[in-house]
Amino acid sequence: MWAMIAQLSGIVIGFIGSLVIMLIFGPRNAFVKSQSTEALNFQITVAIGYVVGVVLSLVFIGVLILLAVWVLNIVFCIIAGLKNNSGEEYRYPFTLRLVK
Repeated sequence: MWAMIAQLSGIVIGFIGSLVIMLIFGPRNAFVKSQSTEALNFQITVAIGYVVGVVLSLVFIGVLILLAVWVLNIVFCIIAGLKNNSGEEYRYPFTLRLVK
């Protein structure tokens, strides 16, 4: 359940939810640790995408980047939450793995 919440919290509160779950519940359960770390890495990547979109919003392409990042965040977080709810591990197709 906590792994699923870590994945889905990215839609609402960004990387804060997955970070808190990783720090509190990660040491108790290896599955929660791996999946909350995966969610945290993805949310950091999403945050970088938002920054790039904001910087490029001076030209029209930034608005498209912001929209694409927003949609991909929602879609991938829901897919990951559903996989975690069924007990499967989920690896995002593209993410910077900064936190180990």
